[in-house]
Amino acid sequence: MITRRTFLQSASSAALLLYARKGRAASKMDATCFSVHPFVENHPDAVFVLRTSITQKTDSADIWTAGLGLGRSLFGLSDPGPGAVPLDSEIAIKPNITCRDSSDSRYTTLGTMGIVTDSNFVGGLIDSLKELGVAGSRISIREVNCSSEFAEGGYPQMCERTGAQIGDFSNPVGVLPEDSIIWKDVPEGVWFNRIPYLRPVNTPGSWLLNVAKFKTHAMGLTLCAKNIQGTIVHNYQAHCTALGDAWPIRPADIRAGAEETIRAMYARHCAAGIPRWDRPEANGGLWMEAWAARCLDNNSVTVPGLHIVEGIYGRDGHFIDGPGPGGLATDYMTNIIIFGKNQFHVDNIGHWLAGHEPGNFGLFHLAIERKLATILNPSGIPLYEWKSDGSAAKIDLGSLTRTPLKTGYLRRDYNGQQEDQWHLVNEPYLYGTDAVSIQPSRPPEATVLAQNYPNPFNGTTSIQYSIPEGGNVSLQIFDAQGALVDRLEGGYRMAGTHLARWTSNERPSGIYFCRLVYKGYTAVTRMILIR
Repeated sequence: MITRRTFLQSASSAALLLYARKGRAASKMDATCFSVHPFVENHPDAVFVLRTSITQKTDSADIWTAGLGLGRSLFGLSDPGPGAVPLDSEIAIKPNITCRDSSDSRYTTLGTMGIVTDSNFVGGLIDSLKELGVAGSRISIREVNCSSEFAEGGYPQMCERTGAQIGDFSNPVGVLPEDSIIWKDVPEGVWFNRIPYLRPVNTPGSWLLNVAKFKTHAMGLTLCAKNIQGTIVHNYQAHCTALGDAWPIRPADIRAGAEETIRAMYARHCAAGIPRWDRPEANGGLWMEAWAARCLDNNSVTVPGLHIVEGIYGRDGHFIDGPGPGGLATDYMTNIIIFGKNQFHVDNIGHWLAGHEPGNFGLFHLAIERKLATILNPSGIPLYEWKSDGSAAKIDLGSLTRTPLKTGYLRRDYNGQQEDQWHLVNEPYLYGTDAVSIQPSRPPEATVLAQNYPNPFNGTTSIQYSIPEGGNVSLQIFDAQGALVDRLEGGYRMAGTHLARWTSNERPSGIYFCRLVYKGYTAVTRMILIR
């Protein structure tokens, strides 16, 4: 039974510090900062999935609109404080715009679209920031690889339209001007002592938005954790270099004994039973151990404000090669956008949605070992469906549609095994047996309807509620006379915290009430609408 004291304590702890978007709700006209939606900020281990309904990958206007809509629901004006980004900050955006292999005789622009993050989606995100007052000239697209192929993905054209900056950063350290580089020490590095980044990435006071692509790769899926590899200056970004191979970077920037350390780690992880880590030869588990160590070094010092996977259309195979007709990779309309604060949790769900079992990928085990992630089991990651209006409902992993995307990752073609070159890494994995897994937090112990925010409000307000176990929920809005004016929620909801939005449309100023009904429990909050 929920006591009044328990309810009040829980309500206090669940109170939101949300924001209001200019022109949609009450906000200070002199706001100098923007921030990521506080519901996302306050759930750093959670992953959010927005479903889209775009028909074709060539529907550029619809894809731009999808990026704009996501940005409008995620970014809003805010006062200075933790998590706030001044509107005049330098903003770096890292899409996946790596090489498209245009020299391959099988290359076509249409056939290779899924290799890169769609530039129209990124353009929409930029427009949403510009609506808040961020100047396009303060936004930089950063990618170290294959600048000669940027135009194939429409990036120079998108930057011309939005005012964002893009450039050729293909020169290595020693040739690229030093004022284009920011050096970052890696205090807990396994491989690196320090890493050079393309300005403004990791420049003090800057803000980084990581926008990966939903596609497979030799490392499994090349999602958020790997995507920011492309913010590093040549040749330091070549994390896939096999252990022991020549790598033209300054020896002083590599930790003493790094190769021996990685070999010892590899032996330990093989003994611990990381799946497929026993694959021999140069392109086997030892290669992945080194690649993962470098990737994790990078992620330990580079902290984007948000990680997004653009999955409006996904891709299998590896660049041009793949399991499709003629030995080609294939693009599929997957119509999902995945995002969150923790790149490894986002990538974990991304691997699952692509038909794989995340526990079979060593990168996730190593990320937990280095305390860059907390949950290995995808079913244990708090998962929310995000709506374009900025509301969020907790959902079960099984409610999402999976699109199998085959990869060449650590093929089992040794010790008598005969796995196809392109395969799913979907063998069962027994979660809970690894010592470094951390159990997800328990659901709220009390039913709570938090005070809406902002309050008073002008037009739109956010309402958070929590339930201790799954059940039918009713969330309704009444006017001061007790007349029902709107129904926000109705039906079964999973245990946990949910976020609803009420848009008052043309309703007059005055007092309104929000009522939550759940398993015989009723809570009411008072709201003030001001026109």
